[in-house]
Amino acid sequence: MRLIFAAGALLMLSGCVASLVGDVVTAPVKIVSKTADVLTTSQSESDEKRGREMRKREEELGKLARQRDKAREKCEDGNRDACERMSEIDERIAEAQDAPY
Repeated sequence: MRLIFAAGALLMLSGCVASLVGDVVTAPVKIVSKTADVLTTSQSESDEKRGREMRKREEELGKLARQRDKAREKCEDGNRDACERMSEIDERIAEAQDAPY
């Protein structure tokens, strides 16, 4: 009777042991792949980031262009301060256009 009980218990536990061994063997692979996913940036994430930076830069250039147009109008009306401001804004626009993304 004890022999039958021991054989039955051995058969039942073999599935648990096999599962545990499988988990232990695959754990390092899962950890490495998860770490690689966290540390690397996908192409789509890079594209999204670059797109955001481009939109931000275009918004800034548009804002500076509007400021320059207002300063130009005042400069044409004879306001010397506005002429100096227009030159400063032109320099800022040139710097923004030359800056990398």
